[in-house]
Amino acid sequence: MTDPAALRPALPSPLTEAADERFARHGVRLLLKRDDLIHPALPGNKWRKLAPNLAAAAGRPVLTFGGAYSNHLRAVAAAGRLLGFSTTGVVRGDELAGRPLNPSLARCAADGMRLLFVDRATYRAKDDPAVLAELLGQAPEGSTVVPEGGSNALAARGCAELGRELRGRADVVAVACGTGGTLAGLAAGLGPGQRALGVPVLRGGFLGGEVRALQRAAFGGPAGVWSLDERFHHGGYGRTTPALHAFADDFAARHGLPVERLYVAKMLYGLTVLADEGAFPAGSTVAAVVTGSPGPGDPGGPGAEPPDQAAPPASR
Repeated sequence: MTDPAALRPALPSPLTEAADERFARHGVRLLLKRDDLIHPALPGNKWRKLAPNLAAAAGRPVLTFGGAYSNHLRAVAAAGRLLGFSTTGVVRGDELAGRPLNPSLARCAADGMRLLFVDRATYRAKDDPAVLAELLGQAPEGSTVVPEGGSNALAARGCAELGRELRGRADVVAVACGTGGTLAGLAAGLGPGQRALGVPVLRGGFLGGEVRALQRAAFGGPAGVWSLDERFHHGGYGRTTPALHAFADDFAARHGLPVERLYVAKMLYGLTVLADEGAFPAGSTVAAVVTGSPGPGDPGGPGAEPPDQAAPPASR
């Protein structure tokens, strides 16, 4: 079984209204696009980005990349277990090799992923042909490479279906951004009069260029209307604040939805600020894409360990 469709994803994902006075008092409706319900092991944008990449791999071994708490690594490892192909995860941070595995990496290992810990300089150079060849030499023969976060042209085209599912359903569709693949495809799939809003969860201001490059590779040029709001990363990837945790706890209590902290909470927090700023005209509808749920070791979850605060941006 090498076809991801054999895992029977729940598509299209549900779209539900979240009655919330923080939006209602401005005349704005909030909808939740529950991509976290697509598949228990490959939720949200993981499914949409990985499914076309894994179909192209056709059962060959996969080598991919991520940080110590990468949702992407967990999803690839789970897919390998479920579909029967071997996986290798290149993990940023060689200092982690001598430590007990955190819950996220332990889940990867339990699903059969071989973990290769590399120093940060090597990780930054992972796209260099010589570095990549050396890494592939430590993976099973014939391994195919899936990029960090799963973001490439295949992934962007896969995420265009998310936009198509939301055509005519909202004026603005918001999504948290790590590597830009989901936003690139989402914007391309939306219809006339709709726009996509990306909320980067990391610092740096480089994501706009990444999204444009992905759209050129996937669609031949710019596709759809999209923008980024860089204000809501709460210190960068893997970083949270007491205010963000309080917001996530409150949102969960209001709507019965456990809120993943590193991506989803930052996006939802940003939307409440934007609503107060009048960014959404009265009478408009905003859809928030819930790309995942709290996983093992996620900040804010029971028994979670703190993320590596010194780490540069990692993947989703």
